Amino acid sequence: MSSTNIGFSPDKGADAAPSVARRAADSAPSRAHERAAARKLAQFMGQPRITVRLWDGFAVPPVAGESLGTITLRTRATLMRLLRYGDIAFGDEYAAGHVEIDGDLVTVLTEAYHAREHNTPMTRLASWLYRRKPQTNTLAGSREHIHHHYNISNDFYRLWLDSEMQYTCAYFSDPTMTLEAAQRAKMDHVCRKLQLKPGDRVAEAGCGWGGLARHMALNYGAQVTSWNISAEQIRFACNRAKSEGYDDRVHYVEDDYRNISGEFDVFVSIGMLEHVGRQNYTALGQVVNQCLGQQGRALIHTIGRNHSQLMNAWIEKRIFPGAYPPTLREMTDIVEPFGFSVLDIENLRLHYARTLEEWLQRFDAASDSVGAQLGKEFERTWRLYLAGSQAAFLAGKLQLFQMLFARERDNTIPWSRSHLYGN
Repeated sequence: MSSTNIGFSPDKGADAAPSVARRAADSAPSRAHERAAARKLAQFMGQPRITVRLWDGFAVPPVAGESLGTITLRTRATLMRLLRYGDIAFGDEYAAGHVEIDGDLVTVLTEAYHAREHNTPMTRLASWLYRRKPQTNTLAGSREHIHHHYNISNDFYRLWLDSEMQYTCAYFSDPTMTLEAAQRAKMDHVCRKLQLKPGDRVAEAGCGWGGLARHMALNYGAQVTSWNISAEQIRFACNRAKSEGYDDRVHYVEDDYRNISGEFDVFVSIGMLEHVGRQNYTALGQVVNQCLGQQGRALIHTIGRNHSQLMNAWIEKRIFPGAYPPTLREMTDIVEPFGFSVLDIENLRLHYARTLEEWLQRFDAASDSVGAQLGKEFERTWRLYLAGSQAAFLAGKLQLFQMLFARERDNTIPWSRSHLYGN
């Protein structure tokens, strides 16, 4: 079983075996300058309704309102790292067990996101201290980034995803739906938007474990070619297509989206744009322009933002290298240079928060298995990632955009949305 590398650097994460002297120093009572540093940390966070507690019990309560939870720093080194490295240190120290959160994890993280909206001298200083440059997604770099996240092991993802292994936002047309039903509803929602019909030739960029391609072929009669650079996912998808007997209708290709070739009636990309990088949007648009027929339809489904901003530093470093969630304005770089017209934009932000709630519940139920397979630090890393992502959607820091577009001279586009909602 292959696994991703979430190793900790000596100056930004956990010590493998702290010395007796170090442990004694970390357990000693906090000093005046460390208590002042704890107050400074709360200011950097935007003074959330969260208590910051040090290893000896000294606490910095919220300046206003009832505390929604407590963040406990187990060592003095943890306090210093948080001040020096911000989000990266918070994630690493939580994974190592040096940061504990009492209270509902999602609630605490949502409050932390809300507090960052406070535009104060201290929050502006924190933004300046923790600024960084985005990673780039070259052909080689993209393959390495995807390997880091998706080639952990199929068994790991099977523990907490739905039965179709859909690792993107579900569509809860009824909030009481099961995750399985909501993921099927998402695939149908996409197919209806694309007005998919028997015989349509579909190019899919980033196929995950192959569920959408399978759904389009078996339920809509499409001929699908899917490109993906995750070897683990392609192997899974190909084996399933062969064993279930639809490999004559779906062709999975282990290659980069930039190498898509052929002519198609439909282009679709679900949850892949986050990995493309803003600098490559025009290149992606060129790919769609070259492969899409004159009456073709295209849909891109992606995590996004309302304001241009890099991905959370810790998530980019430990979970999604090279990830970037675009704004709608930035997404127009895909369509505008090539004469495409945007037909429909939908925001499914709360649907993704609900999806993550389901994933987190399943992940927590399987936490013993995750820890046994991949280690306790890995398990805590992924719990923080899932909970933090849910919090980001609830706080409005992340959005989920579906953008449908077609050729600007295509006069066969629908007159209404009746094909979507039945009225």
